[in-house]
Amino acid sequence: MSAGVAPTAASPAGGLRPQRNGRLLRGIAKAVSIAALLGAAGGGILWQAKRMYKAVKPPADTAVPTTRVRRGNLTLTVSARGELRGGNSEVLSAPLTTGGELHITTLRKTGEVVKAGDVVVEFDSTDQEYRLKEAEADLAEAKLKVEQAKAQAQAQLEEDTYSLASAEHQVHLAELDVRKNPILSAIQARQNDLALQAARDRWNQIRQDIGSRKATNQAAVEVEEAGVGKADVEVATAKKNMEALTLRAHGAGYVALKRNSSGNFFMEGMTLPDYQPGDTVRAGMAIAEIPDLHDWAITATIGELDRGHLALGQKVDVLVIALPGRAFHGHVVDLGGTSGSSWDRHFECRMRLDDPAPEMRPGMSVRIVITTDVLPGVLWIPAQALFESGSRVYVYTPSGAGFAPRDVKLVRRSESQVVVEGLREGQVVALANPEQAPQKKAAGTAAPLPQ
Repeated sequence: MSAGVAPTAASPAGGLRPQRNGRLLRGIAKAVSIAALLGAAGGGILWQAKRMYKAVKPPADTAVPTTRVRRGNLTLTVSARGELRGGNSEVLSAPLTTGGELHITTLRKTGEVVKAGDVVVEFDSTDQEYRLKEAEADLAEAKLKVEQAKAQAQAQLEEDTYSLASAEHQVHLAELDVRKNPILSAIQARQNDLALQAARDRWNQIRQDIGSRKATNQAAVEVEEAGVGKADVEVATAKKNMEALTLRAHGAGYVALKRNSSGNFFMEGMTLPDYQPGDTVRAGMAIAEIPDLHDWAITATIGELDRGHLALGQKVDVLVIALPGRAFHGHVVDLGGTSGSSWDRHFECRMRLDDPAPEMRPGMSVRIVITTDVLPGVLWIPAQALFESGSRVYVYTPSGAGFAPRDVKLVRRSESQVVVEGLREGQVVALANPEQAPQKKAAGTAAPLPQ
C-alpha cells in the first residue's frame, strides 16, 4: 500500500467524536429551554406577587394625615359668627290710624345720632289737615246748634211762664165770681162754678205742658250737645292723626332704616333699597328702628348638632371684628326654633352683651365662643378623625403597611372634638379616610404626628 492512500476502515476514535458533540448540543439546548421556562414562570410569579403587594399596601405617594389620642381635661365649646343688634330696639312704623297709603316727606339717614324727642320720620299731612279742618267746622256748627236749641228752650220757657201766670189770673177771677153765687140766681151761680172749673183745668193743663216742653227742650239741647261731643272727638282724632304723621325717637340712639319691600319686584339675589324721602308706604309698615345702645344683643345661627349642649344663661366670649384686641362677654338669653333643609338644620341663638362699648354699632360682625362643658381626664380626638356608617362609629388605626377601621364608643361630641372609649392614650388615628385618600405626591418627608 502506498503512503498517499487513506485507510478504508473507520477508526474507533474518529467515528465517536461527531456523535458525542450532537448529544452535547441537544442537552445544552434542552437545558436552555428548561431554564427559559423556569425564568418565565418565576417572572410571572414575581409579577403576581408584586401586584398583590400593591393591592394591600397603600401607594408610597399617598399621604394620610394622622393624630394621636389624647387624655386630659377637655373644654367643649360652640363657636359661630354673629351680628350685633341693639337690644329692645324702638321700631318706628307708619301709623295705623290714618289708613291707606302714606308718603314720606322727611327721613333721617342710617347711622344718624338722635336724642329723645328728635324727629326721625315725617309723612305727608295734606289729607289729615283737610280732615282736621272739616272736623273743626263740624264742631263749630254743632256748638251753634246747641246755642240755638238753648235759645229756643229759653223762649219757650218764657212763653209758658206767661201762659201759666195768665191761667192763674183767670182762676183767681173765677174764684171771685164764685164768691158772688149766694146773691146770684142758680143759673148764674152754676155758670160761675163751671167757669172756675174750666180755669183750673186750663191752669193744670198749662202746668203739665210746661213740664213736658221743658223735658223736650232739655232733650233737644242734650242732643245738640252730643253732636258737639262727637265733633270734638273727631277734632281730637284728626289732631292725633296729624301728630302720628311725625315719628319721634323715644330715646337716644342711632337710626337704622328698614328695607323698602313695598311695591318692589324681588328676585333671589337682589338687595332691596332702604326707605328714602318720597317713598310710599302702607299703614303699619316698619320704617326705621333705633336700637338701645345700652342694651346690646347678639344673634348667631348655630347648627342643630350643638343645640343639646346649649342652655339659657351660659357664658359667651365675644370678639367684635371691628374692635380687634378687645374681649367682651355675654350670656345666652334665647334659643330659637330649628329650621332649614334636612342636610343643613340650624337655629338662631340670641345673646345679651354684658359689657358694651361706646364704639359699637348695629350690624357689626362678631365671633362668639360658648363654653358648654368641661370634662376631666377623658380620651378625645379631633372630630374629623371619627367616622360613622349607619349605627357604626369607628376610627382608622395603623395596621401593617396601611390602616384598618376600628370600632369605638362615642361619649360626647362637640363642634371640633369628640370624646371616645375603646382607644388608648397616644394611639395613632387617621384624620382622613385612607380608603378615599387623594393620590398626591408627598412633598419631602411625611408630616410628623401631632404631639
